[in-house]
Amino acid sequence: MKRVLVRYKLKADRVEENKQLVKAIFEELNKNKPAGLRYASFGFPDSLTFIHIASIETADGKNPLSLTDAFPLFTKDIKDRCEEPPVAMDLTEVGSYNLF
Repeated sequence: MKRVLVRYKLKADRVEENKQLVKAIFEELNKNKPAGLRYASFGFPDSLTFIHIASIETADGKNPLSLTDAFPLFTKDIKDRCEEPPVAMDLTEVGSYNLF
């Protein structure tokens, strides 16, 4: 099992575009319901900073997001949309309650 957090800050004029790309990911996930993935995206109060949290729980360790059509479209121009580029961090669980 792998858990990842990705944080980035968008350029103000690219926020709505980014939200639409993220919504497309969730629409595809909700339609196809891939096994072995827990995934969420959150915006900060500044309306520019976002985090994505993923828990990859597949037997082979492959990330089901990489098998979607929407995720590559989201990542394609992410650096151009950002004021601060994405930073990915592997997470080590210390404790949780009904989160995963």
